[in-house]
Amino acid sequence: MNILGISGTPRKGGNSEILLNAAMEPFAENGWKVTKILLSEKIINCCTGCEACCKTKKCFINDEMNEIYDALDKCDALIISAPAYYRNVPAQLKAVMDRTFAVREKFPLKGKLGGAICVGRGQSGGQCIVLNIIHNYYLSCGMLCVPGELNGVSAVADKPGDILNQPQRLEQARILGRNILKHIKDVR
Repeated sequence: MNILGISGTPRKGGNSEILLNAAMEPFAENGWKVTKILLSEKIINCCTGCEACCKTKKCFINDEMNEIYDALDKCDALIISAPAYYRNVPAQLKAVMDRTFAVREKFPLKGKLGGAICVGRGQSGGQCIVLNIIHNYYLSCGMLCVPGELNGVSAVADKPGDILNQPQRLEQARILGRNILKHIKDVR
């Protein structure tokens, strides 16, 4: 079994990446293959809207998105983490979401489980909006959304590493991972 984690933050080692790492711990403990993609280390160009993929069934843009297409095919479950950027997902993550349009007819994520994590600067930093965007993406791909205790994991943090001082939020991320593990048995 393979869990894919995508860290949508452009900031390497950011708080949402730290929470993603915590969410992946239960999978490693249960012998799953853990694959993480850090968008802070990737160059993913934006979709041009050319719709050439409607005929060719693949994107003509040759960049590191090809690695992500492969990872999406191979995963059994997916967790996306992201900071809230002006009440939205960061541009790097939005590019990934948009570019999966090219493989939509292959349904690489259909029936798979997905979890969402978001970190924002304040209590009203847009975390709920970002969680909804990620969940809407999952639903558009035919995925099943798995909650943490209530919904996705939402946290408030500002400076890099602030989340490390919030053990309850780190545990919330682990609960999300454990919930996906619990529900994967129901789906299989």
